Amino acid sequence: MFSFRSLLALFLIVPIIEIYLLIQVGGVIGAVPTVFLVVFTAVLGALLLRQQGFATLGRVQASMARGELPALQLLEGVLLLFGGALLLTPGFFTDAIGFVCLIPPLRQGLIAWFIRRGVLNVSGVGEASHGQHHGPRTIEGEYSREKDERN
Repeated sequence: MFSFRSLLALFLIVPIIEIYLLIQVGGVIGAVPTVFLVVFTAVLGALLLRQQGFATLGRVQASMARGELPALQLLEGVLLLFGGALLLTPGFFTDAIGFVCLIPPLRQGLIAWFIRRGVLNVSGVGEASHGQHHGPRTIEGEYSREKDERN
């Protein structure tokens, strides 16, 4: 999925972007309001994460009660977890990505984009699992052993 070079570039570029944005915003509004804004986005993100997490959990339970595979809801849960982690990371760039993961239409659009690009493979979504066999087929029947005539 990601090569070592891609991850290394990500771990170098994101902090540089964050520091640049913090300096720019701090230069415009001041240091104390910038720190307050970073803390405020973390608290707001935690509250939104809690609300969206419970809503997604409710949709997972409803899908399972209908006998459906809750694959999309589980993917939403993964993005919520990712978004929450980004919101707790100080900075404006990670906060923007984190909020994208917390807003339901944007989150669902992001999942659809990942599926279209082939990054995620979701099969069987919405299918009832009752009466459908996805493993080896079982054929019922009877058998009996005949005596071996070589004895």
